Amino acid sequence: MDVKLPPKKWYVKYRIHIVAGILAAGLIVMLIKVSTGPKIIRINSDSVQTATVQSGEFSEYVNAEGTLQPIQTIKVYTREGGFVESVLVQDGALVHKGDTLMILSDPELQRTIETARESWRKQNRSYRTSMIEMDQRRLSLAQSILQTKYELKRLEKEHNLAQEEFRMGIRSRAQLDVADEEYNYKMETVRLQLESRRQDSVLNAIRQEALQDELAEAQRQLRKTEERLNDLIVTAPADGQLSGLSLEPSQRISSGTAIADIKRMDQFRMRLSINEFYIDKITVGQPATITYEKKAYPMTISSTVPEIKGGSFDVYLVFTDSIPDNARIGKSYQARIEMGGQAQSIIVPKGNFYNYTHGSWVFKVNAQHTHAVRVPVSIGRQNPRHFEILEGLEPGDEIIITGYDRISDADEVVLN
Repeated sequence: MDVKLPPKKWYVKYRIHIVAGILAAGLIVMLIKVSTGPKIIRINSDSVQTATVQSGEFSEYVNAEGTLQPIQTIKVYTREGGFVESVLVQDGALVHKGDTLMILSDPELQRTIETARESWRKQNRSYRTSMIEMDQRRLSLAQSILQTKYELKRLEKEHNLAQEEFRMGIRSRAQLDVADEEYNYKMETVRLQLESRRQDSVLNAIRQEALQDELAEAQRQLRKTEERLNDLIVTAPADGQLSGLSLEPSQRISSGTAIADIKRMDQFRMRLSINEFYIDKITVGQPATITYEKKAYPMTISSTVPEIKGGSFDVYLVFTDSIPDNARIGKSYQARIEMGGQAQSIIVPKGNFYNYTHGSWVFKVNAQHTHAVRVPVSIGRQNPRHFEILEGLEPGDEIIITGYDRISDADEVVLN
Protein backbone atom coordinates (compact mmCIF):
# COMPACT_ATOMS: atom_id res chain seq x y z
CA MET A 1 0.00 0.00 0.00
CA ASP A 2 1.41 3.34 -0.99
CA VAL A 3 2.07 5.98 1.67
CA LYS A 4 1.04 9.56 0.80
CA LEU A 5 3.95 11.99 1.35
CA PRO A 6 3.31 15.51 2.70
CA PRO A 7 3.75 18.36 0.09
CA LYS A 8 7.09 20.31 0.03
CA LYS A 9 7.28 23.91 1.22
CA TRP A 10 7.50 26.48 -1.59
CA TYR A 11 10.83 27.87 -0.43
CA VAL A 12 12.33 24.40 -0.55
CA LYS A 13 11.19 24.00 -4.08
CA TYR A 14 12.69 27.39 -5.08
CA ARG A 15 15.69 27.40 -2.77
CA ILE A 16 18.24 27.61 -5.59
CA HIS A 17 16.57 30.63 -7.14
CA ILE A 18 16.26 32.31 -3.78
CA VAL A 19 19.98 31.84 -3.00
CA ALA A 20 20.95 33.09 -6.46
CA GLY A 21 18.76 36.17 -6.03
CA ILE A 22 20.26 36.97 -2.65
CA LEU A 23 23.77 36.68 -4.04
CA ALA A 24 22.93 38.89 -7.01
CA ALA A 25 21.37 41.53 -4.80
CA GLY A 26 24.41 41.52 -2.55
CA LEU A 27 26.70 41.94 -5.55
CA ILE A 28 24.64 44.86 -6.81
CA VAL A 29 24.71 46.53 -3.39
CA MET A 30 28.46 46.06 -3.21
CA LEU A 31 28.99 47.52 -6.70
CA ILE A 32 26.83 50.51 -5.87
CA LYS A 33 28.78 51.07 -2.69
CA VAL A 34 32.09 50.83 -4.47
CA SER A 35 31.03 53.11 -7.32
CA THR A 36 29.63 55.79 -5.06
CA GLY A 37 32.32 55.65 -2.40
CA PRO A 38 35.78 57.26 -2.50
CA LYS A 39 38.32 55.84 -4.92
CA ILE A 40 41.39 54.59 -3.09
CA ILE A 41 44.71 53.75 -4.73
CA ARG A 42 47.52 51.91 -3.00
CA ILE A 43 51.06 52.75 -4.08
CA ASN A 44 54.57 52.28 -2.84
CA SER A 45 55.70 55.42 -1.04
CA ASP A 46 59.03 55.26 -2.87
CA SER A 47 57.27 55.69 -6.22
CA VAL A 48 56.18 59.25 -5.46
CA GLN A 49 57.98 62.28 -4.12
CA THR A 50 56.70 64.32 -1.24
CA ALA A 51 57.68 67.80 -0.08
CA THR A 52 57.12 69.91 3.01
CA VAL A 53 55.35 73.26 2.72
CA GLN A 54 57.65 76.03 3.91
CA SER A 55 57.59 79.74 4.64
CA GLY A 56 60.50 81.53 3.02
CA GLU A 57 61.77 84.22 0.69
CA PHE A 58 60.15 84.02 -2.74
CA SER A 59 60.92 85.96 -5.93
CA GLU A 60 59.22 85.48 -9.25
CA TYR A 61 61.54 84.93 -12.21
CA VAL A 62 61.78 82.72 -15.25
CA ASN A 63 64.76 80.93 -16.74
CA ALA A 64 65.01 80.35 -20.47
CA GLU A 65 67.73 79.51 -22.94
CA GLY A 66 68.38 82.17 -25.54
CA THR A 67 70.49 82.52 -28.66
CA LEU A 68 72.58 85.56 -29.59
CA GLN A 69 71.68 87.40 -32.78
CA PRO A 70 73.14 90.52 -34.37
CA ILE A 71 71.42 93.58 -32.94
CA GLN A 72 71.10 94.99 -36.45
CA THR A 73 71.22 93.53 -39.95
CA ILE A 74 71.85 96.06 -42.73
CA LYS A 75 70.89 95.38 -46.33
CA VAL A 76 73.43 96.12 -49.07
CA TYR A 77 71.78 97.59 -52.17
CA THR A 78 73.15 98.51 -55.59
CA ARG A 79 72.77 102.17 -56.52
CA GLU A 80 73.31 101.49 -60.22
CA GLY A 81 72.49 98.53 -62.42
CA GLY A 82 75.07 96.74 -64.50
CA PHE A 83 77.09 93.62 -65.04
CA VAL A 84 79.19 92.09 -62.26
CA GLU A 85 82.79 92.73 -63.19
CA SER A 86 84.44 91.36 -60.05
CA VAL A 87 83.53 90.27 -56.50
CA LEU A 88 86.29 91.22 -54.07
CA VAL A 89 85.12 89.59 -50.80
CA GLN A 90 83.69 86.21 -49.90
CA ASP A 91 80.43 85.51 -48.13
CA GLY A 92 80.97 85.38 -44.36
CA ALA A 93 83.94 87.76 -44.36
CA LEU A 94 84.30 90.53 -41.78
CA VAL A 95 84.20 93.92 -43.50
CA HIS A 96 84.60 97.54 -42.48
CA LYS A 97 82.52 100.51 -43.57
CA GLY A 98 83.69 101.67 -47.00
CA ASP A 99 85.32 98.39 -48.02
CA THR A 100 84.78 97.55 -51.69
CA LEU A 101 82.56 94.48 -52.04
CA MET A 102 82.24 94.28 -55.81
CA ILE A 103 82.58 96.31 -59.01
CA LEU A 104 79.93 96.65 -61.71
CA SER A 105 80.24 97.82 -65.29
CA ASP A 106 77.56 99.53 -67.39
CA PRO A 107 78.41 100.39 -71.03
CA GLU A 108 75.21 102.41 -71.39
CA LEU A 109 76.18 104.57 -68.43
CA GLN A 110 79.64 105.09 -69.95
CA ARG A 111 78.04 106.32 -73.18
CA THR A 112 75.73 108.62 -71.22
CA ILE A 113 78.68 110.15 -69.39
CA GLU A 114 80.68 110.65 -72.61
CA THR A 115 77.67 112.36 -74.18
CA ALA A 116 77.31 114.60 -71.13
CA ARG A 117 81.02 115.49 -71.24
CA GLU A 118 80.88 116.38 -74.93
CA SER A 119 77.77 118.50 -74.33
CA TRP A 120 79.52 120.34 -71.53
CA ARG A 121 82.59 120.96 -73.67
CA LYS A 122 80.40 122.47 -76.41
CA GLN A 123 78.55 124.60 -73.91
CA ASN A 124 81.85 125.75 -72.42
CA ARG A 125 83.14 126.79 -75.84
CA SER A 126 79.89 128.62 -76.54
CA TYR A 127 80.17 130.35 -73.18
CA ARG A 128 83.70 131.51 -73.88
CA THR A 129 82.67 132.84 -77.30
CA SER A 130 79.69 134.66 -75.85
CA MET A 131 81.83 136.14 -73.10
CA ILE A 132 84.30 137.48 -75.66
CA GLU A 133 81.45 138.99 -77.68
CA MET A 134 79.94 140.57 -74.59
CA ASP A 135 83.32 141.96 -73.54
CA GLN A 136 83.69 143.52 -77.00
CA ARG A 137 80.19 144.95 -76.75
CA ARG A 138 80.95 146.26 -73.28
CA LEU A 139 84.05 148.03 -74.61
CA SER A 140 82.07 149.40 -77.53
CA LEU A 141 79.39 150.70 -75.18
CA ALA A 142 82.05 152.31 -72.99
CA GLN A 143 83.58 154.00 -76.03
CA SER A 144 80.15 155.17 -77.19
CA ILE A 145 79.31 156.57 -73.77
CA LEU A 146 82.66 158.36 -73.65
CA GLN A 147 81.99 159.90 -77.09
CA THR A 148 78.49 160.96 -76.05
CA LYS A 149 79.77 162.64 -72.90
CA TYR A 150 82.37 164.46 -74.97
CA GLU A 151 79.62 165.73 -77.30
CA LEU A 152 77.63 166.82 -74.24
CA LYS A 153 80.51 168.94 -72.94
CA ARG A 154 81.08 170.45 -76.38
CA LEU A 155 77.42 171.43 -76.69
CA GLU A 156 77.53 173.05 -73.26
CA LYS A 157 80.53 175.14 -74.30
CA GLU A 158 78.87 176.20 -77.57
CA HIS A 159 75.67 177.15 -75.74
CA ASN A 160 77.62 179.20 -73.17
CA LEU A 161 79.49 180.93 -76.00
CA ALA A 162 76.23 181.79 -77.78
CA GLN A 163 74.83 183.38 -74.62
CA GLU A 164 78.01 185.40 -74.14
CA GLU A 165 77.90 186.64 -77.73
CA PHE A 166 74.24 187.68 -77.19
CA ARG A 167 75.20 189.71 -74.15
CA MET A 168 78.02 191.34 -76.14
CA GLY A 169 75.61 192.17 -79.00
CA ILE A 170 77.31 189.89 -81.46
CA ARG A 171 74.25 187.64 -81.70
CA SER A 172 70.69 188.71 -82.01
CA ARG A 173 67.80 187.40 -79.91
CA ALA A 174 66.60 185.32 -82.85
CA GLN A 175 70.01 183.75 -83.26
CA LEU A 176 70.18 183.00 -79.51
CA ASP A 177 66.72 181.34 -79.59
CA VAL A 178 67.84 179.11 -82.48
CA ALA A 179 71.00 178.21 -80.56
CA ASP A 180 68.93 177.42 -77.42
CA GLU A 181 66.56 175.15 -79.37
CA GLU A 182 69.45 173.32 -80.99
CA TYR A 183 71.18 172.96 -77.60
CA ASN A 184 68.05 171.57 -75.89
CA TYR A 185 67.43 169.13 -78.75
CA LYS A 186 70.97 167.85 -78.70
CA MET A 187 70.96 167.61 -74.87
CA GLU A 188 67.79 165.48 -74.95
CA THR A 189 69.33 163.31 -77.68
CA VAL A 190 72.49 162.82 -75.63
CA ARG A 191 70.42 162.00 -72.53
CA LEU A 192 68.49 159.35 -74.44
CA GLN A 193 71.72 157.92 -75.83
CA LEU A 194 73.20 157.67 -72.32
CA GLU A 195 70.05 155.96 -71.00
CA SER A 196 70.10 153.51 -73.91
CA ARG A 197 73.73 152.71 -73.32
CA ARG A 198 73.13 152.21 -69.59
CA GLN A 199 70.30 149.77 -70.37
CA ASP A 200 72.52 147.95 -72.85
CA SER A 201 75.17 147.68 -70.17
CA VAL A 202 72.66 146.22 -67.65
CA LEU A 203 71.31 143.72 -70.19
CA ASN A 204 74.87 142.75 -71.06
CA ALA A 205 75.62 142.05 -67.37
CA ILE A 206 72.39 140.06 -66.94
CA ARG A 207 73.13 137.96 -70.00
CA GLN A 208 76.66 137.36 -68.80
CA GLU A 209 75.38 136.22 -65.37
CA ALA A 210 72.80 133.93 -67.02
CA LEU A 211 75.49 132.31 -69.16
CA GLN A 212 77.63 131.75 -66.10
CA ASP A 213 74.70 130.12 -64.28
CA GLU A 214 73.96 127.90 -67.28
CA LEU A 215 77.57 126.79 -67.46
CA ALA A 216 77.69 126.11 -63.69
CA GLU A 217 74.46 124.07 -63.89
CA ALA A 218 75.82 122.07 -66.81
CA GLN A 219 78.97 121.41 -64.81
CA ARG A 220 76.92 120.23 -61.80
CA GLN A 221 74.91 117.91 -64.02
CA LEU A 222 78.10 116.51 -65.51
CA ARG A 223 79.52 116.00 -62.02
CA LYS A 224 76.36 114.14 -60.94
CA THR A 225 76.54 111.96 -64.02
CA GLU A 226 80.21 111.20 -63.39
CA GLU A 227 79.43 110.39 -59.76
CA ARG A 228 77.23 107.57 -61.01
CA LEU A 229 80.46 105.86 -61.99
CA ASN A 230 81.36 105.69 -58.30
CA ASP A 231 78.02 103.96 -57.64
CA LEU A 232 79.22 101.07 -59.81
CA ILE A 233 81.62 100.35 -56.95
CA VAL A 234 79.51 98.69 -54.23
CA THR A 235 80.91 99.31 -50.74
CA ALA A 236 80.03 98.14 -47.23
CA PRO A 237 77.64 100.56 -45.50
CA ALA A 238 78.81 99.50 -42.00
CA ASP A 239 81.19 97.28 -40.08
CA GLY A 240 80.10 93.68 -39.65
CA GLN A 241 79.92 90.20 -41.11
CA LEU A 242 78.90 89.84 -44.74
CA SER A 243 76.27 87.23 -45.53
CA GLY A 244 74.10 86.25 -48.47
CA LEU A 245 76.54 87.41 -51.18
CA SER A 246 76.27 84.95 -54.05
CA LEU A 247 77.01 86.70 -57.36
CA GLU A 248 78.93 85.55 -60.39
CA PRO A 249 81.00 87.60 -62.88
CA SER A 250 78.98 88.88 -65.87
CA GLN A 251 75.72 88.51 -63.93
CA ARG A 252 73.24 91.29 -64.70
CA ILE A 253 71.95 93.24 -61.67
CA SER A 254 69.29 95.94 -61.62
CA SER A 255 69.54 99.19 -59.71
CA GLY A 256 68.25 98.94 -56.13
CA THR A 257 68.84 95.18 -55.83
CA ALA A 258 69.60 93.79 -52.36
CA ILE A 259 72.74 91.73 -52.88
CA ALA A 260 73.80 90.90 -49.31
CA ASP A 261 73.38 91.55 -45.59
CA ILE A 262 75.85 92.93 -43.09
CA LYS A 263 75.36 91.72 -39.54
CA ARG A 264 76.76 94.07 -36.94
CA MET A 265 79.18 92.23 -34.68
CA ASP A 266 79.85 94.93 -32.10
CA GLN A 267 76.46 94.50 -30.38
CA PHE A 268 74.14 91.56 -29.87
CA ARG A 269 70.60 90.80 -28.83
CA MET A 270 69.28 87.54 -27.38
CA ARG A 271 66.11 85.79 -28.53
CA LEU A 272 64.18 83.74 -25.97
CA SER A 273 61.00 81.68 -26.14
CA ILE A 274 58.95 82.12 -22.95
CA ASN A 275 55.98 80.07 -21.77
CA GLU A 276 52.68 81.80 -22.51
CA PHE A 277 51.92 81.76 -18.74
CA TYR A 278 54.17 84.82 -18.43
CA ILE A 279 52.86 86.83 -21.40
CA ASP A 280 51.11 89.36 -19.14
CA LYS A 281 54.11 89.62 -16.82
CA ILE A 282 56.82 90.37 -19.38
CA THR A 283 57.26 94.02 -20.33
CA VAL A 284 59.91 96.07 -22.09
CA GLY A 285 62.56 97.33 -19.69
CA GLN A 286 62.47 94.41 -17.23
CA PRO A 287 65.90 93.40 -15.95
CA ALA A 288 67.52 90.10 -16.83
CA THR A 289 70.93 88.45 -16.45
CA ILE A 290 73.05 85.73 -17.94
CA THR A 291 75.94 84.08 -16.13
CA TYR A 292 79.19 83.00 -17.75
CA GLU A 293 82.16 81.68 -15.76
CA LYS A 294 80.49 82.76 -12.48
CA LYS A 295 80.11 86.35 -13.68
CA ALA A 296 76.67 87.92 -14.16
CA TYR A 297 76.08 90.09 -17.23
CA PRO A 298 73.10 92.47 -16.91
CA MET A 299 70.57 92.69 -19.70
CA THR A 300 67.16 94.23 -20.25
CA ILE A 301 64.10 93.33 -22.33
CA SER A 302 64.20 95.44 -25.50
CA SER A 303 61.09 94.08 -27.22
CA THR A 304 58.48 91.34 -27.12
CA VAL A 305 56.50 89.53 -29.82
CA PRO A 306 53.05 88.90 -28.28
CA GLU A 307 52.13 86.25 -30.85
CA ILE A 308 51.83 82.82 -29.21
CA LYS A 309 53.17 79.86 -31.16
CA GLY A 310 53.29 76.38 -29.68
CA GLY A 311 52.48 77.67 -26.21
CA SER A 312 55.27 80.26 -26.09
CA PHE A 313 56.11 83.75 -27.28
CA ASP A 314 59.39 85.47 -28.20
CA VAL A 315 61.30 87.99 -26.10
CA TYR A 316 64.44 89.94 -27.06
CA LEU A 317 67.13 91.04 -24.59
CA VAL A 318 70.06 93.43 -25.02
CA PHE A 319 73.18 93.88 -22.91
CA THR A 320 73.29 96.97 -20.74
CA ASP A 321 76.99 96.77 -19.85
CA SER A 322 79.81 94.42 -20.80
CA ILE A 323 79.34 91.21 -22.79
CA PRO A 324 80.94 87.76 -22.33
CA ASP A 325 84.29 87.20 -24.00
CA ASN A 326 82.97 84.22 -25.95
CA ALA A 327 79.89 86.04 -27.29
CA ARG A 328 79.21 85.34 -30.95
CA ILE A 329 76.24 84.91 -33.25
CA GLY A 330 74.45 81.64 -32.50
CA LYS A 331 75.92 81.25 -29.01
CA SER A 332 73.37 80.10 -26.40
CA TYR A 333 73.11 81.22 -22.77
CA GLN A 334 70.71 80.59 -19.91
CA ALA A 335 68.95 83.84 -19.09
CA ARG A 336 67.03 84.79 -15.95
CA ILE A 337 64.28 87.38 -16.22
CA GLU A 338 63.26 89.04 -12.95
CA MET A 339 59.60 89.83 -12.34
CA GLY A 340 59.67 91.32 -8.89
CA GLY A 341 61.59 91.61 -5.63
CA GLN A 342 61.77 89.03 -2.86
CA ALA A 343 58.91 88.65 -0.41
CA GLN A 344 58.01 86.28 2.45
CA SER A 345 55.58 83.62 1.16
CA ILE A 346 54.34 80.06 1.68
CA ILE A 347 56.07 77.94 -0.96
CA VAL A 348 56.29 74.35 -2.20
CA PRO A 349 58.76 72.80 -4.64
CA LYS A 350 57.59 72.32 -8.20
CA GLY A 351 56.34 68.94 -9.39
CA ASN A 352 54.12 67.44 -12.05
CA PHE A 353 51.00 67.86 -9.87
CA TYR A 354 50.32 71.25 -11.50
CA ASN A 355 50.01 69.61 -14.92
CA TYR A 356 47.17 67.37 -13.65
CA THR A 357 45.46 69.54 -11.06
CA HIS A 358 46.03 72.98 -12.66
CA GLY A 359 46.91 74.21 -9.18
CA SER A 360 43.40 73.67 -7.75
CA TRP A 361 44.18 70.73 -5.41
CA VAL A 362 46.96 68.46 -4.13
CA PHE A 363 47.30 65.26 -2.11
CA LYS A 364 48.09 66.14 1.49
CA VAL A 365 49.88 63.42 3.50
CA ASN A 366 48.78 62.63 7.07
CA ALA A 367 51.14 62.84 10.02
CA GLN A 368 51.75 59.08 10.06
CA HIS A 369 52.75 59.16 6.40
CA THR A 370 50.26 56.35 5.61
CA HIS A 371 47.52 58.15 3.72
CA ALA A 372 47.07 61.19 1.49
CA VAL A 373 43.80 62.90 0.64
CA ARG A 374 42.80 65.65 -1.75
CA VAL A 375 42.75 69.18 -0.39
CA PRO A 376 41.86 72.32 -2.38
CA VAL A 377 44.61 74.91 -2.80
CA SER A 378 45.13 78.24 -4.51
CA ILE A 379 48.46 78.84 -6.27
CA GLY A 380 49.79 82.32 -7.01
CA ARG A 381 53.13 83.11 -8.54
CA GLN A 382 55.81 80.66 -9.58
CA ASN A 383 59.44 80.45 -10.53
CA PRO A 384 61.50 77.55 -11.93
CA ARG A 385 61.85 76.05 -8.43
CA HIS A 386 58.74 76.88 -6.40
CA PHE A 387 55.02 77.62 -6.40
CA GLU A 388 53.58 80.28 -4.13
CA ILE A 389 50.65 78.95 -2.04
CA LEU A 390 47.92 81.48 -1.36
CA GLU A 391 45.35 79.23 0.35
CA GLY A 392 44.82 75.62 1.47
CA LEU A 393 48.19 74.74 3.01
CA GLU A 394 50.26 75.82 5.99
CA PRO A 395 53.98 75.63 6.67
CA GLY A 396 54.84 72.10 7.88
CA ASP A 397 52.18 70.34 5.77
CA GLU A 398 53.48 67.52 3.58
CA ILE A 399 52.12 66.97 0.08
CA ILE A 400 52.75 64.63 -2.83
CA ILE A 401 54.32 66.58 -5.71
CA THR A 402 55.04 63.83 -8.29
CA GLY A 403 53.39 60.69 -9.64
CA TYR A 404 50.10 62.37 -10.49
CA ASP A 405 50.04 60.60 -13.83
CA ARG A 406 49.02 57.49 -11.79
CA ILE A 407 47.09 58.93 -8.87
CA SER A 408 45.25 61.99 -10.22
CA ASP A 409 41.99 59.99 -10.56
CA ALA A 410 42.01 58.87 -6.92
CA ASP A 411 40.34 60.50 -3.94
CA GLU A 412 42.69 58.92 -1.44
CA VAL A 413 46.13 57.41 -1.68
CA VAL A 414 47.38 54.68 0.63
CA LEU A 415 51.14 54.80 1.03
CA ASN A 416 52.69 51.36 1.60
